[in-house]
Amino acid sequence: MVAKRIIPCLDVADGRVVKGVNFVGLRDAGDPVELACRYSASGADELVFLDIAASHQGRGTLVELVRRTAEAVTIPFTVGGGISSVEGITELLRAGADKVSLNSSAVRDPELVARGAERFGCQCIVVAIDARARPAAGGKPAGWDVYVKGGRENTGLDAVAWARQVVALGAGEILLTSMDGDGTQAGYDLPLTRAVADAVEVPVIASGGAGCIDHIAQALEPGPAGGHAAAALLASLLHDGVLTVEQIKADLLARGLPIRPLS
Repeated sequence: MVAKRIIPCLDVADGRVVKGVNFVGLRDAGDPVELACRYSASGADELVFLDIAASHQGRGTLVELVRRTAEAVTIPFTVGGGISSVEGITELLRAGADKVSLNSSAVRDPELVARGAERFGCQCIVVAIDARARPAAGGKPAGWDVYVKGGRENTGLDAVAWARQVVALGAGEILLTSMDGDGTQAGYDLPLTRAVADAVEVPVIASGGAGCIDHIAQALEPGPAGGHAAAALLASLLHDGVLTVEQIKADLLARGLPIRPLS
């Protein structure tokens, strides 16, 4: 069985790691390179580095910060934010990223996913999906809509259908964030996570809402009540020192979940 992964997320704005609630009310959470080193040394399986203001501000990812962060860690590293071309993907991979995450640009130009996968391989292309619950209305069933530009714009796309589409285009992984749960520590959106994980054949990373170890376990569990995710993305719990990667892994291993033990 493939091991589940614990992945700290570094949301960066203006060169600092930030954290908010429902994508707003951002507060400073530390230096990105310092936090990356801490999590790499503590046994995290991977890192995700998202320049959350890049798409909204219409600029590219902070490549030099990416380079310094990538040089400081010894685990796989995904970078996203403001990537709009194959050339942008190339620049970030050369700067030291192992994968890139496409979000707004994939919605604007879905073929970018295909071009990136063809050039660099599916394993390098992650599509990030920011989703918010949609009530049933006008004959359209309840579900989840895809948002872009840092959660500012509703595309009208259905999250599950969009996940299927980008995987067909070549995405090797889905980073799925519940905007309703983001920063609330009320738990992952398990129905959303399960719906997307069951709809695609690539790993799904659950994001948005972790408040305790039980929430993390629920997102990763394979049963009818679990989220079926391949990995859990974490921010506030780790940045604020509520939990450590070591504590999380020890607990999940005790529950029988397939987690890579600490070396």
